[in-house]
Formats: sequence, C-alpha cells, structure tokens
Amino acid sequence: MNKSYIQLLFLTLLAVCSSCNDEWKEEQFEHYISFKAPLESEGVTNIYVRYKDGQKTTFMQPLEVSGSTTNDNNLSVKVGVDADTLGILNYERFQTRTDFYYKQLSANYFSIPSAVDIKSGENTGLMAIDFTLKGIDMTEKWVLPLTILDDPGAKYKINPRKHYKKALLRVNPFNNYSGTYSGTALKVVMEGHENETPIVKSQIKSYVVDENTIFFYAGNIDEERRDRKNYQVFATFNDKGGVSFRAVNPNMKFVVKKDASYTITEQMDAVRPYLLHRYITINNVDYEFTDYTLVSTTAIKFKVSGSLILERQLNTQIPDEDQSIEW
Repeated sequence: MNKSYIQLLFLTLLAVCSSCNDEWKEEQFEHYISFKAPLESEGVTNIYVRYKDGQKTTFMQPLEVSGSTTNDNNLSVKVGVDADTLGILNYERFQTRTDFYYKQLSANYFSIPSAVDIKSGENTGLMAIDFTLKGIDMTEKWVLPLTILDDPGAKYKINPRKHYKKALLRVNPFNNYSGTYSGTALKVVMEGHENETPIVKSQIKSYVVDENTIFFYAGNIDEERRDRKNYQVFATFNDKGGVSFRAVNPNMKFVVKKDASYTITEQMDAVRPYLLHRYITINNVDYEFTDYTLVSTTAIKFKVSGSLILERQLNTQIPDEDQSIEW
C-alpha cells in the first residue's frame, strides 16, 4: 500500500468523522411538547396530594420539550380538561362495571392555569394545579384528565402520541394516617364460627376523610364490592394516642367492643441511611358488623379483631413531602 493511498484514506475518514460531529449539532428529533405522566398498571397516573381542611395544596405537574437540543423559544403551552379520553378508558377497562369507573374530578376541587410557560434555554415547565379537597368522597375513584391544546399561532408542536399529549391523574389525598395497612394481624370471623380459620386480608386500604380521620371497608369488604359504600368504617386519631371507630350506616349494626389506640415508631434504614421508616400501629381493633347484602335472604354478623400496621418510607433528602414518601 503506497504512501499517497494511505494519506487519501486518512483524509476521507477525517472528513466523514467531521461530518458526523456536525450532524449532532443539529436537532435529531422534533421539539414536541409532552406531559411527564407515565401510566401505571391501572391505566392512570397516581398522584398524592396532602389533604388540608379548607386550604389549597399545590401539585406541580411537569411538561417537557423533547429533542436532542435545548429548546430555544419562549413557549406558552395551552392546557385544558379532557373528559373524552376518560370515558374511553373506563369502557375499555371496565366495560359494564360502571361502579369501577373513574370519575372526573369535580371542578370545585381543583383549578388549573390556562397555559404553562416554558422559557427559552429550558426543556421543562411546571403546571401548578391547586387542589382544595375538603368534603371529597373517596369511595369514588377521582381522576383529573388533562390534555395539551392546539394553538395555531403558537411555536410549539404537540406530541402526536396520545399517552404523551394527555395526563390522566388519579388524585390520592393523604394525611398522616392514610395508606395501605397490613391486615395479616386482623382476624375476621362469622358469628358462630369463632373456632374456625378466620378470614385474613393481606392488605387493607384506607382513605382520607379529613386531617385526622380515615375510612376503610369493614371486614373483608373492598373496592370489588358494588355496594362497598354501605360498609365504611371511620377511624379518627386524637393527639393522645387514641383511635375512635364509628359507622354512619345503621343497617351495619356496627358495635365497637374495645377502645383502640395507636403508636408511631420510626427507624432509619440499615442499607439506605437517608430512608426513614415510619410505622403506625393501630392496636385493639375490635368491632362487630352485619353484612346485610351479601346474601339477599340472610343478614350475616361478623366479628373483627386484631391490629393494623401502616409503613411509610420517607426519603429525608427530599424536602417536598409528597415527593419524599415512597408510595
């Protein structure tokens, strides 16, 4: 191989490499606008909002500009509520089980801006959603469906993929005591069958009522029951370590047998020293209720006793409470 050929080959490779480097200075993709709201297994995006009586709580929903280069325009992205997508989702997932349907969050519980600004030199903007959730009925599954709106005079392009141009935010209010409790230490037995193997649920989900009150469904009843709303048990926590249980449906014939209490313990993680484990234990759970709709001709009395444990994991490095809890 002569010397001139080697030089020619070297110059050719250098030109090719230079052109490759120049290509990466140009945008490789479109600068599309998208919500950052990845769907979870339920077909929605769960968000967690601190419940405050009569006060607003702000949740910051990100919007992003896609692409391999930085956005170089000042953008004002129009957003709005999108009820159509929620209706399609409900039918595709639940068909005729309308009691499972997600419900669009009522307008009195939230407010959103008409547009979100994304500055030149930035690829993310934050949409401030204000929630005021006093009086919300959490027997329903509330979703705030959002979409990015077309604006012919604007400088932005909407991501054509529906899961990026829309956000289906399932709103989960929380207080200090709400969440999913371990139910392995809670026994449910039918009256007259106390010596038989009790019913045990691995998890019992609780829902916010107010800042110090949650509710859960009695015994082994959960969201699968069409008539679940008839079997709410309310638990109110006081600052002296006591828990009081009550039910508002007289047909349940709800009776509390013992005074319940709760304890809170905390422990740092042995492997991740920034992670705090907080345990809330409800002791002396002991009540009776009547399931009057399971069998149309017979009312069945159940006895429930034991304890419930809620674990929260908090990342102490994150200042924002809703972000610091590892849901």
